[in-house]
Parts: sequence; structure tokens; C-alpha cells
Amino acid sequence: MTARLLFPDAETARDALTFAGRAERAGGEGVRLQAAGGVLAMTSAALAPQGLLDRTPTVLAMRVVRVDPELECDLVVASLAETEDPAALALPDTALSPAWAGVQPPRGGWEAAGEIPAADLASRAQWGISAVAHQLPTDPGEDVVRTVRGAVWGEPDEDVLSLPRGVAFAAFAFGFIAGEERARVTTSGRWTRVTLERGHVISRGPAASGLTAVRATG
Repeated sequence: MTARLLFPDAETARDALTFAGRAERAGGEGVRLQAAGGVLAMTSAALAPQGLLDRTPTVLAMRVVRVDPELECDLVVASLAETEDPAALALPDTALSPAWAGVQPPRGGWEAAGEIPAADLASRAQWGISAVAHQLPTDPGEDVVRTVRGAVWGEPDEDVLSLPRGVAFAAFAFGFIAGEERARVTTSGRWTRVTLERGHVISRGPAASGLTAVRATG
């Protein structure tokens, strides 16, 4: 029998299915499902580095929904599917192991760092989408697409508190932007979280590289 996720109602199941569909369109290499205590955190990578020399920041989109209180899991799946029960979704037979899923944002220590108008997130996301399309040559290979996307979305943008522009892309692509709200920004170490009513965008900048400064000794 196919494993299933059980939700309290059909609306919540549709919500989870929508998130999984948006993750697939955004190229997020699956959705991480972490469930405990009746809460399911769904996470996908809008951006993630490929290899040690890739300077692309890690940008994750997260949506939290209610789920069967008895469910406890932590796995990554390629997709979710409807079932005959409108309040249940089917899981695939196999799980994935993408590199981004091994990166765990901190659970605590978040401190307020400002706000970003949702309209600014939408504007910078749309600008970035146009910039990527303009820079891509005809019939680009995968490496070229990754390089262009990394350059456009990884660049700090003053309109979004100098966060990587990919934060705006994730909020837009995953449907988190609605109305005139102001997204709350919090930080914990190298991590930044942008919180909207419909979900969270969590980002981590690229690792520092190069030699450390030489310090004078006594």
C-alpha cells in the first residue's frame, strides 16, 4: 500500500500539494517533509550551491501546515500526489538525498533585523526573472543556466536589505507574496529568515573564502 500523508481537511492537503508543485517548477530538487506533534514543515531549495566552488547562496522556502498528530518523519521526496481521499496525499516509493537537505538552519537565536515591503520583494523578483531571461543565450546548457541564475539571484540587493536577490525570487516563486504586508526579517549567525503570512524564506550566504588576515603578535 502506498504511504500517505493525512491532513485534517482537504484544504490543507491542497495547500501542501500546491507547495510541492511550486517546488518542482522552481527546480528545488524535491521537498523535505519534517513532521512531529501534528505540524508538518515543508522545505525546498529555491537556490543551492552545486559543489565547493559554487558561490550561490542557499535559499530555502518553507511552508508549515497541520498534519496527522501521529506522523513523525524527516525525508525528502520528489513529489506528492492526490489520492481518492481529498484529505490525503500519496508519497513516492523512494526518497531523495539532495545536498541542500543536509544543511539545517538554526532552531533558535533569531534576532529582529528589519522589515521588507512585500511589494519590494515582488518587484526585485520580477526584475531578476527578466535579467536571467535576457542573459541566457539560445539553447543554453545546464552549467550556463546555473551560472547565470547564480549571478543574478546571488547578488546582494539594497532593496531587500542587501540580502541575496534570490530571497525575493523564492518568496515570489512559492506564492508567499500577497497583499500589502511587510515581511519580518530576523537573523541567526550567517542565516537570515524572511517571514510572510504564507511562509518563510531562509537564506545562508556563501562560505567565506581566501586567507585570513595576518595578525601582529607580541
